[in-house]
Amino acid sequence: MLKIAIPNKGQLADPTQKLLREAGYLRSHHPRDLVVSDPENDVEFFFLRPRDVATYVGEGTLDFGITGKDLLLDSKSKANSIMDLGFGQSSFRIAMPSIKDTKDISSLNNLRIATSYPNILKDWLTKSGLKAEIVVLDGAVENAVRLGVADAVADVVDTGTTLKQAGLVILGEPILQSQAVLLKGKNTKDSIETDNFIRRVSSVLVAREYVMVDYDIEQFKVEQASKITPGIESPTISPLHESGWVAVRAMTKRKEMHKVMDELYAIGAKGVIVTEIMACRL
Repeated sequence: MLKIAIPNKGQLADPTQKLLREAGYLRSHHPRDLVVSDPENDVEFFFLRPRDVATYVGEGTLDFGITGKDLLLDSKSKANSIMDLGFGQSSFRIAMPSIKDTKDISSLNNLRIATSYPNILKDWLTKSGLKAEIVVLDGAVENAVRLGVADAVADVVDTGTTLKQAGLVILGEPILQSQAVLLKGKNTKDSIETDNFIRRVSSVLVAREYVMVDYDIEQFKVEQASKITPGIESPTISPLHESGWVAVRAMTKRKEMHKVMDELYAIGAKGVIVTEIMACRL
């Protein structure tokens, strides 16, 4: 039985559960569950603090886990990140009040920097040739300067709005760009079960990148239309009852679907329909 760790709270919790449901797991569970068995798929899910996921997976206690790249790196876990999951994007930034030059990171020398990610910050300071005192806090570091325990803060943010509201100015480039990642344990052996799990998750991620486009087009315009919707291998083309017309079906990139619809309409396509794809294995 596969043992998989997932976050029980925070911004990664709901997207993780949605991903797993779309992959055919976690079809029924109570929000307060700590462990959920999925006998149909021979999987057991453990709901853990996001910061602890990498530790358990890295120690080989659990086979897979989902958490943030930032939490993985800060934990110094031996877990292997095998797949970016495309949600929970954030950046690790430094901010402080009254910055004359927002690009001059040397202003951090000999200051106190509050953070919940001491290992990431320590590695960056060393790499940048800076010396500073790291003040470790468990969340809500944006108030550290106002409360007098630090001169600057280093935190994971989505937009930086919270830092600005605290009267802080972002300094320099992001230390780290983060998102949700799929972790594999150091002792997890390749098997049919592990391959199936990875393949299912991957199939959902691929499906999120594509949509299915259906439309009718006159037969003599098929070549022109196929250049707009080439599909994966090639589009599926079926004759219609009305002579001289065919139905075309093809996958296309989600981000390009409106452009594709515009181009199809311009060459005379009729009944252009775009539908979601739940899972896809290419």
